[in-house]
Amino acid sequence: REVASSYDLAFTDLDYIQTPVRADYSTHVFHQYTMKIEQGKRDALKDYLASKNIPSMIYYPLPLYRQEAFKRYHKEGSFEVTEQLCRSVLSLPIHTEMHKETQDYIINTIKEFDR
Repeated sequence: REVASSYDLAFTDLDYIQTPVRADYSTHVFHQYTMKIEQGKRDALKDYLASKNIPSMIYYPLPLYRQEAFKRYHKEGSFEVTEQLCRSVLSLPIHTEMHKETQDYIINTIKEFDR
């Protein structure tokens, strides 16, 4: 949670990043730190991070309702919010043993991306 809080604070002023929302009545263990990257910048940011040897992931590039295993459960229609999220979310490295230097490198690299 400390790493997630540091990410939250670091990205507050970046208008194209929406950090994860947390409910006041629970705690989150953050096995993933998934942000919404707006303004169509997700793929460029992912490529930039990779060029700096920072792994990032798009865990669900295809909505569940469009995956073969779930097609039989899907009725007609589409899920616009789901589609939009699949095009905009990106997960950063996060784990309990992350060194401050590593997190600072990730944060500074993201801040340099949009300069």
